[in-house]
Amino acid sequence: MSYRDDQLIIKAELYAKMPIMLKLLIVKTSSLGDVVHNLPIINDILNHYPDTEIDWVVEAGFADIPKLHPSVKHVIPVAIRRWRKALFTKKTWSEIKVAKQQLSQQRYDLVLDTQGLLKSALLTYLSQGKKHGYDKNSAREPLASYFYDTTHQVSRAEHAVARNRTLAALALGYPIPSGLPNYGITAAMQSQLTLKAPYIVGLHGTSRDSKLWPIEHWVALGKKLAELQIGLILPWASEAELMRAEFIASALGNATVLPKLTITQLANVIGQAKAAIGVDTGLSHLATALGIPTIAIYTDTNPALTGVYAGAQAPAINLGNIGTIPSVEDVTTALDKMLNNNF
Repeated sequence: MSYRDDQLIIKAELYAKMPIMLKLLIVKTSSLGDVVHNLPIINDILNHYPDTEIDWVVEAGFADIPKLHPSVKHVIPVAIRRWRKALFTKKTWSEIKVAKQQLSQQRYDLVLDTQGLLKSALLTYLSQGKKHGYDKNSAREPLASYFYDTTHQVSRAEHAVARNRTLAALALGYPIPSGLPNYGITAAMQSQLTLKAPYIVGLHGTSRDSKLWPIEHWVALGKKLAELQIGLILPWASEAELMRAEFIASALGNATVLPKLTITQLANVIGQAKAAIGVDTGLSHLATALGIPTIAIYTDTNPALTGVYAGAQAPAINLGNIGTIPSVEDVTTALDKMLNNNF
């Protein structure tokens, strides 16, 4: 009998034994794109266990993402990134104590770590419930697998969205989903900002300079949009991104630099866009999850395993690769195709 056959037998047994009223804790802390990639498992789970109560452990800076999903009951914020930088301060240990109390005070039927890192495994270990995660050959950090009660084999050659969905299915004992994912989130119908439609959101900021799309490309794209009477909306999250956005806008008459916004506020802006064009950044994944036609531009990373992943609501296209910078024509051609030749 093969390993996969064993998995199927275990899965059937789990499905038969799982309580109807299921209390579930998801552990997926970071980064923004990874948290977005995890959203589809919620609707997958609810399709098989509609009365499931779901809590989620996440980095405080990304807590707005699970909060966008109406079926996430309680979000437990942690601040591991900040704690590491100030590990020996009283404030850090006080916050850690509070997080430990939150994790241990609730008993769960199942705790699911879809991150597969030591930091997420430690958080999983502190929680109360049957703990599931990747096995040592599947986890991004193999040592994480030793903190789980039950481990599962999931191919590392799959896209992150597919890996998350497969792990959740194996852990909860239902068939592995094969259709397009449902991210399950929507933005508010109205933004607090007054923005002239139609517009495209230009997600120009990212974590490394090597991932940036050249400023002159953004300007050329903006001029193309101006010919079509489409605005270019430019968000930002750091001073460097603000300077870039202002420089791009200064060369255009149809560009608007947004004020600094929270993730929830920005989701509302993205949710009203005609499309989103972004570099390798978590916000490009958020646009996809919100059902907005999205083009992601890659210049220093391979999008095969972590690129934008289209849901059932709207298309998503990855352009570029390591050392391959998409041209403005590449982007406008893809956008025209995506919008059914109405661009």
